[in-house]
Amino acid sequence: MTTRPAVHQVLATLGYGDAIGHEVIGIQRVLRGAGYESDIFVETADPRLEHLTRDFSDLQGASAPDNLLIHHFSIGSRASRIAYALPDRMALVYHNITPPEYFIGVHPLLVQLCFMGRRELRAYIDRVVLALGDSEYNREELDATGFRDTGVLPVVPSFAHLDVVANRTLAGQFDDGWVNLLFVGRTIPNKKLEDVIRAYAAYKRRNPRSRLIFVGSHAGFDLYFAMLQRLVAQLRLPDVHFMGHITNEELTAFYDVADLFVCASEHEGFCVPLIEAFHKRVPVMAFAATAVPKTLDGGGVLFDSKDPVHMARIIDAIVADTDLQDRILAAQDAALDRLRARDFDGTLLAFVEHALHVEAPAHPGVTFDFWDQYTQSRQLEELRVYRPALYEALPERPRGDGTPR
Repeated sequence: MTTRPAVHQVLATLGYGDAIGHEVIGIQRVLRGAGYESDIFVETADPRLEHLTRDFSDLQGASAPDNLLIHHFSIGSRASRIAYALPDRMALVYHNITPPEYFIGVHPLLVQLCFMGRRELRAYIDRVVLALGDSEYNREELDATGFRDTGVLPVVPSFAHLDVVANRTLAGQFDDGWVNLLFVGRTIPNKKLEDVIRAYAAYKRRNPRSRLIFVGSHAGFDLYFAMLQRLVAQLRLPDVHFMGHITNEELTAFYDVADLFVCASEHEGFCVPLIEAFHKRVPVMAFAATAVPKTLDGGGVLFDSKDPVHMARIIDAIVADTDLQDRILAAQDAALDRLRARDFDGTLLAFVEHALHVEAPAHPGVTFDFWDQYTQSRQLEELRVYRPALYEALPERPRGDGTPR
């Protein structure tokens, strides 16, 4: 009796409430529904999702040459390197890596990680049997990088996290007849929140009864967050609110009170919050950069100038004209219908069958001592975590003159 190959997924981290996390869980649902053994291997996971995952160190034991690893690549990681070294067939799902220059002066480590991730991506050209972008924009980047067999595994978001009873504890205070401008997304530099703030400042002069609401975590980007707060203070804007990371119930409440979703992001591989706004029937205006025009697919309003006065005029035109809002919402409804009509399950399973049966390239190989180095690095990491005093007790390195530092 022939054993059916397993189709596992591997990624650096499984986050709660983010687009990649939703897609990974959706892929597992489809694969298991089709009869494949399918687990999710990660370095880290949100505590709320840990029960859905296995540690990436278990990959060795689950590995087999006939298996398929679906590798979600968004930044270089140890899980990536282990997956690379294993004999399994591999399909890459590319979620895009933000160009590192966006983080210069704000997050030095992320500058390094994004640079290394973009460089590491090229190593997979001769490793994978199939390279998939989660948008046409990302597929085009794979083509430009040199991958030969590419395709699009479309992002077809599940909106179950928004189809919940709204928690209005936070958002309810903003349901007061004022115009609420909303942006949802992480507080990171490529999202260009400062451009939204400047546009709001120009609009605020037209309509004092308006506010700007940002929803999304700023964890790890404290310096950028401080820069934004300083800009708000310099522009004397009392009605800008940073709500941070919130629950799904709170998120749906903020969409409920929003009058317009404003996005000035300059780099997106897809941008799921735009589609969330479609689902919640909030008009969208977005800067026409990278994947955003294809994500909107004829819905919303695109703009191509970051001039704050120009953006304020668009905001005012949309907010003040209910007929225009109705036309925008109708176009967004049509775009969302087209997205939902895409057969994610069938597309995924067709790609899996192709990847399992296409002729696989010869494994590019790893250094002879790779697994020894891997084992030693794991042991050192365990010592650092569970026996930190070992490192604290090390003698200081001597100076050039022989005296301790």
